[in-house]
Amino acid sequence: QVPLVESGGGLVQAGESLTLACAASGWRLDLFGMGWFRQALGKERQFLASISARSSNKYTADLVKDRFTISRDNAQNTVYLQMNSLKPEDTAAYYCAAARTGLAHTKESDYDYWGQGTQVTVFS
Repeated sequence: QVPLVESGGGLVQAGESLTLACAASGWRLDLFGMGWFRQALGKERQFLASISARSSNKYTADLVKDRFTISRDNAQNTVYLQMNSLKPEDTAAYYCAAARTGLAHTKESDYDYWGQGTQVTVFS
C-alpha cells in the first residue's frame, strides 16, 4: 500500500487559488502515473487531471481545464494540482491516486492507490 497524503485544502473565497500537494513518504512516486479526483457531498467521484510518471502525458477534464493544472516534481516526490479562479461548485473532497502502470489515466478503476483526501470549501 502506497501511503498517499494530500495537503493544501482549506476554506477560500470564490476567485481565489489553492495548490494541492500529494506526497508519499518512503515511496518513489516517479514510478507511478498520478491523478487527481474530487467528490462533492452526495455526488460521484469525478476525474480532474492526470500525469504520467515522466510527465510526458497529461490529461485535464474539460470541466476544469481552463483553471486547474497538474504538475509533478519527482525530485521532491510530490504531485501538485494548481487550482485558480475557484468557484463554490468546486467545493469537494480532493483525492490523489497512483497507478502502477506509470501512465496518465482518467478512470478511477485504473488507479491502484488512493489518499484519504483533503477538503476544499469555496464560499461566495
